Amino acid sequence: MTRPTFVCQQCEFQSGKWHGRCPSCEAWGSLVEEAASPRGLPVPAQEPVPYPDIGCVDLVRTSTGLPEFDRVLGGGLVPGVVVLVGGEPGVGKSTLLLQSASALADAGKRVLYASGEESPAQLRLRGARLAVASAQLLVLAETDVDAIAAAARRCRVDVLVVDSIQAVRCGELSSVPGSVGQVRESAARLVALAKSTGLPVILVGHVTKDGSIAGPRALEHVVDTVIQFEGDRHHAHRILRALKNRFGPADEIGVFSMADAGLIGIGNPSELFLAERALGAPGSAVLAAIEGSRPLHVEVQALIGEAAYGSPRRVALGVDAGRLAMILAVLARRAGIDASGRDVFVNVAGGLTIDEPAADLAVALAAASSLSGRPLAPRMTILGEIGLAGEVRSVARVEARLREAGRLGFDSALVPSGAAPPSFAGLRVVPVRHLAEAVDAAQVA
Repeated sequence: MTRPTFVCQQCEFQSGKWHGRCPSCEAWGSLVEEAASPRGLPVPAQEPVPYPDIGCVDLVRTSTGLPEFDRVLGGGLVPGVVVLVGGEPGVGKSTLLLQSASALADAGKRVLYASGEESPAQLRLRGARLAVASAQLLVLAETDVDAIAAAARRCRVDVLVVDSIQAVRCGELSSVPGSVGQVRESAARLVALAKSTGLPVILVGHVTKDGSIAGPRALEHVVDTVIQFEGDRHHAHRILRALKNRFGPADEIGVFSMADAGLIGIGNPSELFLAERALGAPGSAVLAAIEGSRPLHVEVQALIGEAAYGSPRRVALGVDAGRLAMILAVLARRAGIDASGRDVFVNVAGGLTIDEPAADLAVALAAASSLSGRPLAPRMTILGEIGLAGEVRSVARVEARLREAGRLGFDSALVPSGAAPPSFAGLRVVPVRHLAEAVDAAQVA
C-alpha cells in the first residue's frame, strides 16, 4: 500500500504525515494529501551525441496576430514552445489569448481553445465583443488534461490554448484541480505533448496573493517562456512582460490599451506615459529607461512635505523602496539636500514599475525639485545610476535612450559623463560626474 504524501500548497514541502503548520514556510493549513504521481512507461535510453554533430534547426516563428505579443515572445511562436501567461484575475489574460487565437485562426491556423473555467456559450458572448468569427477556432470545454491532449492530436491543430492550468486535472491523481500535484502533472503532460508533436501550447496561470504564479513555482521551471500580464484595473493600459524566454530576450515588454473592443497594442508607449504630464511642475522628471530591448520614457514624480504624524513616511510606487531610501541618504550627505523629518512620496506615472539603476538620477532630481519648489527643464530627459559616494555612474545603451528622446522632441539630456556623447540626435547632452553637479546643472537647488 502506498503511503500518503502531504504537500504544502505554498512551498511544495512534502511530508509523510499531516501538519497544521508547514515546517518549511510556516503557512497554516497549507498541507494537502496527494497521491503519488502515476508512473509512466519506461523510456528507452538514448546515447549521448557530440555537440558538433547536432544539426542546426532554423526556428520558423508563427505570428500571434498581435504585434506587441509577438515582441514579448521574441518574434512569435516557435514549434513546440510552451508559454505560460500569468496575471491577476480580471487583468485581461483570457481576452488577450482569445484575441490572439482569433487572429491566428483568421490567418489560416487551426487553433484549439480549451476552456476549463468558461462554457462555450460564455466564450461566445465574450468573443462577440472581440469580433471573433473564424471557423478555424475550435472551442473545447474540458478539464481533463488527457482529453485535451487527445482532442489536439485528433483535430491536428496548429496552436493549443489552455485556460487555465489551475482548472485542468489529471484523472490518476485524487487531489483537486489547482493543487501542486495536479498543476505539476498536468503541465508535464502538456509539455510532453508540445515537445513530441511540435505543437505550440499557451497556458494561462493565475497569480497568488504574493504576486507569484500559482503552482507555486513548479510551472516556471518546466515551460519555455513565462510572461507576466501586469496592469491596474483602474488604468486603461496593460503591460505584458517576459520574465523568462528560451527563444527570445527576457524582460521585453509589450503595452496594450484596454478598450471596449478588447486589447489594442500601443506601438509608442512613451507618448502614452507622458501624455498627461504637467509641464513646469516641481517634482517632475522624465526618465529615459530601457525595458527589454525597447527604450521607454516615463515620468517620475516626487512630493516632499512636512511629516503629518510625527514619524516621516517613505512611499515608493513603481521604484524600489530600499533604493529610494539610499538615494535620499546620498542627497542629504553628498548634495546637501536633506529630506529627513519629511514625508517623501515617489511615483512612476502610469503604473509602470522601473527596477533598473538608471532611474536613480531621475528620482533624486525629482525629489530635489519638489523640496526646492523649482521645476526642472520641461524638455530634459535624465538617466544615470548614483553611487554611495555621490558619483553618477554609467548605464547601458545610452545611445538608444537618447535616440528615443530625440524622436520624442526632447532638447536636452542629463547623462553620466562616462557615457556621454558630445551631441546626439539633436540633443544638447549635459554630462555630469557627481550628484551635486547634476543638481546644479538641473537648477533645482
